[in-house]
Amino acid sequence: MSRVCIVVLEEVEDESPAFISKLPQENKSLHSPPSGNVLVRYPSLVQAIFNGDPDEVRALIFKKEDVNFQDNEKRTPLHAAAYLGDAEIIELLILSGARVNAKDSKWLTPLHRAVASCSEEAVQVLLKHSADVNARDKNWQTPLHIAAANKAVKCAEALVPLLSNVNVSDRAGRTALHHAAFSGHGEMVKLLLSRGANINAFDKKDRRAIHWAAYMGHIEVVKLLVSHGAEVTCKDKKSYTPLHAAASSGMISVVKYLLDLGVDMNEPNAYGNTPLHVACYNGQDVVVNELIDCGAIVNQKNEKGFTPLHFAAASTHGALCLELLVGNGADVNMKSKDGKTPLHMTALHGRFSRSQTIIQSGAVIDCEDKNGNTPLHIAARYGHELLINTLITSGADTAKRGIHGMFPLHLAALSGFSDCCRKLLSSGFDIDTPDDFGRTCLHAAAAGGSPLHYAAANCNYQCLFALVGSGASVNDLDERGCTPLHYAATSDTDGKCLEYLLRNDANPGIRDKQGYNAVHYSAAYGHRLCLQLIASETPLDVLMETSGTDMLSDSDNRATISPLHLAAYHGHHQALEVLVQSLLDLDVRNSSGRTPLDLAAFKGHVECVDVLINQGASILVKDYILKRTPIHAAATNGHSECLRLLIGNAEPQNAVDIQDGNGQTPLMLSVLNGHTDCVYSLLNKGANVDAKDKWGRTALHRGAVTGHEECVDALLQHGAKCLLRDSRGRTPIHLSAACGHIGVLGALLQSAASMDANPATADNHGYTALHWACYNGHETCVELLLEQEVFQKTEGNAFSPLHCAVINDNEGAAEMLIDTLGASIVNATDSKGRTPLHAAAFTDHVECLQLLLSHNAQVNSVDSTGKTPLMMAAENGQTNTVEMLVSSASAELTLQDNSKNTALHLACSKGHETSALLILEKITDRNLINATNAALQTPLHVAARNGLTMVVQELLGKGASVLAVDENGYTPALACAPNKDVADCLALILATMMPVSSSSPLSSLTFNAINRYTNTSKTVSFEALPIMRNEPSSYCSFNNIGGEQEYLYTDVDELNDSDSETY
Repeated sequence: MSRVCIVVLEEVEDESPAFISKLPQENKSLHSPPSGNVLVRYPSLVQAIFNGDPDEVRALIFKKEDVNFQDNEKRTPLHAAAYLGDAEIIELLILSGARVNAKDSKWLTPLHRAVASCSEEAVQVLLKHSADVNARDKNWQTPLHIAAANKAVKCAEALVPLLSNVNVSDRAGRTALHHAAFSGHGEMVKLLLSRGANINAFDKKDRRAIHWAAYMGHIEVVKLLVSHGAEVTCKDKKSYTPLHAAASSGMISVVKYLLDLGVDMNEPNAYGNTPLHVACYNGQDVVVNELIDCGAIVNQKNEKGFTPLHFAAASTHGALCLELLVGNGADVNMKSKDGKTPLHMTALHGRFSRSQTIIQSGAVIDCEDKNGNTPLHIAARYGHELLINTLITSGADTAKRGIHGMFPLHLAALSGFSDCCRKLLSSGFDIDTPDDFGRTCLHAAAAGGSPLHYAAANCNYQCLFALVGSGASVNDLDERGCTPLHYAATSDTDGKCLEYLLRNDANPGIRDKQGYNAVHYSAAYGHRLCLQLIASETPLDVLMETSGTDMLSDSDNRATISPLHLAAYHGHHQALEVLVQSLLDLDVRNSSGRTPLDLAAFKGHVECVDVLINQGASILVKDYILKRTPIHAAATNGHSECLRLLIGNAEPQNAVDIQDGNGQTPLMLSVLNGHTDCVYSLLNKGANVDAKDKWGRTALHRGAVTGHEECVDALLQHGAKCLLRDSRGRTPIHLSAACGHIGVLGALLQSAASMDANPATADNHGYTALHWACYNGHETCVELLLEQEVFQKTEGNAFSPLHCAVINDNEGAAEMLIDTLGASIVNATDSKGRTPLHAAAFTDHVECLQLLLSHNAQVNSVDSTGKTPLMMAAENGQTNTVEMLVSSASAELTLQDNSKNTALHLACSKGHETSALLILEKITDRNLINATNAALQTPLHVAARNGLTMVVQELLGKGASVLAVDENGYTPALACAPNKDVADCLALILATMMPVSSSSPLSSLTFNAINRYTNTSKTVSFEALPIMRNEPSSYCSFNNIGGEQEYLYTDVDELNDSDSETY
């Protein structure tokens, strides 16, 4: 699919609608059938099915062939028969015990297969035997989705009467109508619309069926949708209209039709791009012509100030679009917000022929953008030689200053385009012309130094000889504090220039602004000969000393990194050999306490490690921050040769299990980073496989988190215990399940089985591996764990795996649990008495809610506080859940919690107006409208107190009493007061304004309020109502097993918070 639009062309931002992502294509099979060679490996029954031989199938079934055999993708013989659409064989298999709703690894049922094959007879047979018409695959697509995508109209006609809702959406939010419109199936669209399909249903990107039909150019479907009331001006989340969609893909018939309907052709999307912008970017010249003919504004700017001409000038296929725009009055000198004209855009993207068209149409050649750059600067920067020719021929100024006063030649030289440099030089430009800082191109190349610096940096001996002979100072400093000797030390591999400078009194002890002298530079670049030459003039240890004057005058001018560090870090072992002969302290530390040996091991420079060890460098010295040794450094980065060398020269057992500041051994760090060679090296040297860090975690815990299967296998081969618990009680099995590493989990379970150990142990909070896998939605891990009989028992925290799955909207895991453990688990309660339905209602996960209700979840079950799922949803403002529970599930509205609150009370108490209105729609009983809670408050009291105008209006319309009094003697009107004193004042004023007889309710009310006001013994105030207090602990904080801060393994500061978690 072509990208629909780009907002900025220089810095590309993708705003493509991705109109064709994850829609099923018209295809008879969802998966290819086994080929002839593969088929022979299948059981005889499957072969007979593919041969279409019912008699042979019948004979094989008689011989007790397994009718529920599953291949490696969990496909059964019934899947094969359904794929082939063989109704007779399907009937045979089902009557012989084949599971009609068996799911393969993609969760496709035989009904999905039969529908994809457009086999009406096969579908009828499956439906006759109770095939699930609502079954979803892993993309949440039902058989109706598949039928819509594959033009299986007859199959859809059989399915629709059995469905309660034809507007079910898949994982991307698309309904069957979306799929039918995308595929251009007019008959299917008609069928769905006639059966109640929502024509304006939108997917998760807010795209409707008409968007998809317009993008794909299905004009008849578009007309059909419009005739049934589809909005032709609807917008998706990025404000693309159907006209934008059709323009992006060049569907001219749809574009013409939409324009004939009078849609706004200049409607901008979220980025300010009109359909004309979109068509120009995608090179749809026919659409561009049509839009211009119909009066589209050719100079309209988007949010970045780009016109359609900017897009046509830059896009890959926009040449004809550009000619159409220019021919119809597009302004060739229009500037974007950053000052770029269309000519700048051609220079940026190298559109040579288009630049000629724009120039011939009157473009200003030397127009400047906000940085002062002309099109010539841009062309030079990006090396577009032909464009440079065109611009210079058209009179572009080669001496025009751009950003920082640079010329086009500067930019071409900096970017390394030599041919462009020659073009610019041949135009007569003076190479010695300076920029704003007085630098010529030569100075710029020398990084702001003098000519002598430049000569030294480039090892130009003849130039160096001439300049020094002419009296140039050999110790002059440049802007960075460097002398020519610094540059020679950096670049001079044969030492000729450096030797000449030393003979002419260059001072090797001068330090630059970072505190580095020529020795540092020679070491960093590995110039052994330079180091030897400097050492022959002045001993290196003397050059490394800092004088007392330096210490007093400028403490920042001393480098914390020694030449040894630089040579070791960069792997220059020959330079290191020179340095270790002169510098006695081989364990010198940098600011973080790391030695040269530590850095060499960290970078894996074996020769450097060997040199330093042979000269006596300490192996077990620890740094200041992480307290790690060179052995830790080598293990962390997987440098096995360095690791073997270090361990071989240290006391074996002491070295191999040495711990850093967090108690981590080299083995732990190797496993953490997946370095299998290092793991085996350490294990072979006797590393303790079950050593624990300060959090009680072993190397196996780390392998479980990172998923490095080979490392885990190595640990298990050397006897690692898979059920060791960390400080939070979690085993590696917990961690692998929580992180979704199916391979590691399988290995750990196998290891536990071999030791006859129970892998279903619970952590300190009572959660098992199954809890964690369900909580994080790792379906493959859930499936593997459920295959273990020990996990099929209800163990651990009462907040069950099903609770964990639904609270995080992991519908797939929840469905697996119910299928395996039985529907009875849907009504299991946690320690607070809350069911999975409470959890789904709390988090507003409607799909999980539907799943639970379909398995007979008790909609009116109450927790320990007396709250039903409806109450929980109402209290938290979960409107989708409230709507489903009161409409579809017929939840009881009269129930009250321990504080006598109804769901209506709770919705009003937290200000959730929409939830309250949804509940009110279903209430007809006046007694329920006036029901009181423990504080004698009616819903009208609570709604009025929280300013819920619409709710108050609806309550009054349904007969709510305005004279009901709460425990404080307040009516709903007085309950609106911010505190009791204000309420009492209002009562006094009302009593004065509206005198009534002593027998009236109002008289009694005001009398009570006045008495309360004068009573020194205060009662409970209104703002401290029992029902409006927050619970001591929320549902989430008690039950959310992922609520703790999660720990991550890092190579710098691993697990450094005692309150942290793995996940």
